[in-house]
Amino acid sequence: MGKRFEIGDHVTWNSEAGHVSGRIIKIHRQDVDYKGHTHHASPDEPQYEIKSDKTDHIALHKGSALKKIGP
Repeated sequence: MGKRFEIGDHVTWNSEAGHVSGRIIKIHRQDVDYKGHTHHASPDEPQYEIKSDKTDHIALHKGSALKKIGP
């Protein structure tokens, strides 16, 4: 089981462009199709939908790829 986060948590992750940060806006606990790809999720290993701080980009990541920052 990966790390657990909540909606509103401020997190960072590593992307092709370097470290990115954003806020969790939704938690998916079942498989979700996004941009033509199926992201596998379950109640034990959810996918977190995150909105970037600097752009309107939305990313989906498992908890193992995220690190909580700030309060």
